[in-house]
Amino acid sequence: MEVWIHQLLTWLALPEFGLSTVFVVAFVSATLLPMGSEPAVFGLVKLNPELFWPAIVVATAGNTLGGMLTWWMGRGAHSAAHKWGHSPPHLRALVWLEKLGPKACLLSWLPGVGDPLCAVAGWLKMPFWPCTLYMAMGKFARYLCMTALLLWFFPEGWVI
Repeated sequence: MEVWIHQLLTWLALPEFGLSTVFVVAFVSATLLPMGSEPAVFGLVKLNPELFWPAIVVATAGNTLGGMLTWWMGRGAHSAAHKWGHSPPHLRALVWLEKLGPKACLLSWLPGVGDPLCAVAGWLKMPFWPCTLYMAMGKFARYLCMTALLLWFFPEGWVI
């Protein structure tokens, strides 16, 4: 069973590419595509514990750049949203986002709503650099917490 877990972690981390794979996976997962980057980060760190901080930083950078791209996509989709964005729940969400401003991008780490939140921030034409800063802070905290918790729950020598 331990061999199976090691092979799974090797596959998830794609060690022949290492940090570059973590960057690409984190970037793509920050777009509106349904994909998670945490398994790649965890797999790489589990196989190479010395890469804990570099993996966290690279994943944060890739995920933040993906969030920045999503912000720009949202800004470009401004006219398309007028077709369906006038329902009461959408209007309440927009009022809430406008009230919070760029600080709402701290929640960009949330699964399911974080990436669309970046798009809506662009659609609302919130300031790009403050949104980017808050995205980066939220994403860094997510990668740090998720990876540390996974390493805590699945310590070295863990066997099913």
